[in-house]
Amino acid sequence: MKRKWLSFFLAALLAFTLSACSAQRAQQQEEESGSTDGKVSLRVVWWGSQERHDATMKVLDLYKEKNPNVTFETEFSGWDGYWDKLATQSAAQNAPDLIQMDAQYLQEYATRNQLADLSEGINVEDMDPTLVDSGKVNDKLYAVALGNNAFGMIYNKAAFEKLGVETPKADWTWDELFALAREIQPKLEKGKYAMRDFTFDSAVYEMYQLSKGKGHLTTEDGNFNIDKETWKEWISIFEDLRKEGIVSPAEMTVAEVEYDPKNDLLLNDSVLIKQSFAAQFPSFDSVKPETYALVKAPKDAEAGGYLKPSMFWSVSESSKQKEEAKKVIDFFINDPEAAEILGVSRGLPVSKKILDSMSSSFTDSDKAQLQLVHDTAPDAQPFNGGPQGWGEFQNNAYRQVGEQLMFGVLSQDEAYEELKNHYEEIKGR
Repeated sequence: MKRKWLSFFLAALLAFTLSACSAQRAQQQEEESGSTDGKVSLRVVWWGSQERHDATMKVLDLYKEKNPNVTFETEFSGWDGYWDKLATQSAAQNAPDLIQMDAQYLQEYATRNQLADLSEGINVEDMDPTLVDSGKVNDKLYAVALGNNAFGMIYNKAAFEKLGVETPKADWTWDELFALAREIQPKLEKGKYAMRDFTFDSAVYEMYQLSKGKGHLTTEDGNFNIDKETWKEWISIFEDLRKEGIVSPAEMTVAEVEYDPKNDLLLNDSVLIKQSFAAQFPSFDSVKPETYALVKAPKDAEAGGYLKPSMFWSVSESSKQKEEAKKVIDFFINDPEAAEILGVSRGLPVSKKILDSMSSSFTDSDKAQLQLVHDTAPDAQPFNGGPQGWGEFQNNAYRQVGEQLMFGVLSQDEAYEELKNHYEEIKGR
């Protein structure tokens, strides 16, 4: 009898133990996946204009309709502050699952093991191979391009026509740009300027240096490559233009909030010419339709413009929902209904099939983006996303030095040395 009770007790204990272990494993899997009863919640973050925000929300709603088990927590902002917040979240292992990524930050986040490998699970067969490769670091795919893009200039076409000024053509030069600005200025009322001051804008200067045949601002192996003679020439041009009252004054330029209808210098009619990517055109056109036009970057000995991915989707390495996040990326680039909603709010569609199917219904705004890409493509400079820390250098160090130049705090030689020192310091971190 004792043996029977002992056997019964041991069997019951074993069953309880197995049940407890099974429950513990299930709970652990649930915690690791972040889901309950098959439900999945994804945090998604992006920057951009209101138009991009609205389109993104509609696509996420469509995804939820087709995948009722999925919900989204969305975080949306402008460019300013976006990267500071993301850096803080990533350092705390609390980054969103799905991250809108930019080329100048990709290297930094990938090499710090903060992004998941996307080599499997996303269909990129219908994308241009060079566009796919733009999301790779050390031969691993850490970001998937969401749009094809080109860098050039944007101008107030309606104002040009009203002033009786001939609009720029795709084969124009930098000298022609500066001459055009000088032609326009006498026709403008007080407090309005022909062009934005580009002194602190490294991306516009890079187009100038590329056109002079001096290459990108960093070499392929990540070394500082701002050509001193070419850079000082550029800085001197804008010193003269500021003195002549042709570009926006320093205090106005540094206060600009891009894409804000009241504080963007183009949108509030303070300037008639500034820089723009093709993918940013809807941000302007949606505020004042049929007012603006894009034109290819000016040239010199070589072309100044280049093609680039407009932006990427990346997945956080700390995400517990990597597979679902990949499905969302695939949906954004390959689903026809999603493509119709997005239009060209993130640049031209990366899927060739999608682009072909949509081209016949493109609006004038869409066609403007397509035209800039087509004009830039034949002699486009190779794209260089920059090494680790490049985003911080561009958006912080270069801008700060540029602001000091604009206000006369630093001489050109002092400023150049500051740029070199800042770059080496950031690179060495």
